[in-house]
Amino acid sequence: MDKDVKHPGGKSVGWALVQASRLHRSRTGDKLSDLGLFAGQEQVLQALATSGPMTMGDLAAILRVRPPTASKTVSRLSALKLVERHTEPGDARVVRVKLTKDGKRKAAAIDALWDEVEAELLEGFDNKERKRLRKLLRKAAKNLARLTGADQTGFEGESDDEFEDFTPPEAEPESALAATA
Repeated sequence: MDKDVKHPGGKSVGWALVQASRLHRSRTGDKLSDLGLFAGQEQVLQALATSGPMTMGDLAAILRVRPPTASKTVSRLSALKLVERHTEPGDARVVRVKLTKDGKRKAAAIDALWDEVEAELLEGFDNKERKRLRKLLRKAAKNLARLTGADQTGFEGESDDEFEDFTPPEAEPESALAATA
């Protein structure tokens, strides 16, 4: 690329976020393909590994997707024998999804993969910067969730004390902000 070609959103936080997200998704997708999975499928396996069996509606809510999208992904994972669907006794309309033994093994491999990609993503960041970035991204996501009517849960930190060393940007001198940009 020529040196004088400028990205249209060079000073935009949204542009930087989209670019980082695309590159993260690409890197994760490459690693997932080694496990025989496609991007998005890992999120279902991770959600089930973390929360245990759940309804399709609960799964869709956690993933912030529409139920048909969750259902399609679950169908593909079921064909791979990584998840099982069971109707609720007494109400066949309620379908619960759970990991199989193979699904649990795959979820453990995904956790390792996710940790590896996160280490690559955050190389050179100290703990304070990692915490700050996580908090700011959660805040941005919560803002958009509120405006779009999406579920806002899960955007809070693990505890209020987790970010006690965080200094809001408005409290930092301008020169400190410029150094981190």
